Amino acid sequence: MQLIVYCARITPRVEYIFSTLLNAIGVNNFQLTEDVAFFNNSTGYKINYSTAYVREDILWIDPVTLLFENDIQKQPIEIFSWKGTKVFFKSSNGDLPFDIFAASFYLITRYEEYLPYKVDTYGRYAHENSIAYKSDFLCLPLVNLWLKEFCTLLKQAFPFLYFDTPGFRFLPTYDIDIAFSYSHKGYVRNAGGLLRAMAEGEWARASERINVLFGNQKDPFDSYEWLDELHEKYHLKPIYFFLVAPEIKGYDKNILPSKKAVQKLMQKHSAAYHVGVHPSWQSGDTPELLQQEIETLATITGNNIHKSRQHYIRMTLPETYRRLMQAGISEDYTMGYGSINGFRASYCLPYLWYNLQKEEITSLTIYPFCYMDANSYFEQHLSGVEALKEMQHYYNVTKEVNGLFITIWHNHFLGTDKMFEGWKEIYSTMVDRIYNKD
Repeated sequence: MQLIVYCARITPRVEYIFSTLLNAIGVNNFQLTEDVAFFNNSTGYKINYSTAYVREDILWIDPVTLLFENDIQKQPIEIFSWKGTKVFFKSSNGDLPFDIFAASFYLITRYEEYLPYKVDTYGRYAHENSIAYKSDFLCLPLVNLWLKEFCTLLKQAFPFLYFDTPGFRFLPTYDIDIAFSYSHKGYVRNAGGLLRAMAEGEWARASERINVLFGNQKDPFDSYEWLDELHEKYHLKPIYFFLVAPEIKGYDKNILPSKKAVQKLMQKHSAAYHVGVHPSWQSGDTPELLQQEIETLATITGNNIHKSRQHYIRMTLPETYRRLMQAGISEDYTMGYGSINGFRASYCLPYLWYNLQKEEITSLTIYPFCYMDANSYFEQHLSGVEALKEMQHYYNVTKEVNGLFITIWHNHFLGTDKMFEGWKEIYSTMVDRIYNKD
């Protein structure tokens, strides 16, 4: 039997968030209607999303105005508690004390990132601006937790309503910013690095460079075979994002994609795994470079490239997503912070991007991540033990809501570089816990 939702006015915002949330909990057979007579005469399960009371046997969500607006303005946010979680957009009436659909829309669309905000040291949206950080729920997939309670309410109201809810999944992803530490960097870069190490008295690092270049030691950033073994052991299907900036400049320190060894690395991985582009920092300043980088990676791998994640998590809404769509990208994995771990959109399932500026549902699918090694190490300054505990937390809360647990690791964290000693073991321990200690 169909779930029928009455709404006094169906807007693109209403269509988007009802579709997103109901599909997320596995309710795929539903209909939105503005027709009161049809709603009253229907024999389906019913939700009243309006300010008007209908009758007692119908689930009633009393809405705030957000989903019926067509502009972007600062919203009144007052946090309070419900079922052990933090909520906002309080309802005056109804079966829920807050408007779950409007609050979810606000978080998932990143509404606050369309308003004026302070930037961080990299010019990105600073996580300190967010309601999730200020209200101390950045570490939770809050929307999914709301949905879990909402499911319980629906099951109580409609015992025979069918839920085709997906189960928990783990998706490992890797950013290959610098494929090798010493190998294939050329004479000039290696000579300069060797001289700097010697001038600073870093004799062990200088010796390591020489040993690698003469083939007596494996490159410390080369973790690829080890990762292959890990993936095979646990039947993992990861995604690798390659930085293919055409010029070494600023934050783009990759080995140039013209190098044969790097091309072979990309080809090997694209043959075994999914591969995406890691748009360079330069492409954020020079948009036409994005298409060039996508075409470079496509030419090298022989595959169409439709996945992406921004280098340094450099993202501005709606410009970045708009550019990606224009370049043919259909899946983006940037939704998260490059300054702290957590749930940037308070959500841990893939969802379509809603362009608030144009008030339209797009075809770009967003895959939010919640954990990145570089955040733990460089930004939050966690020890290995603390990082493992943090990752365990994100795994636990994602699994609790049957979400998609997406992590970001870099090849240099998982090799033999002394700077990241022990981090390979941290990662393998976490993966082992996911598959062997549920």
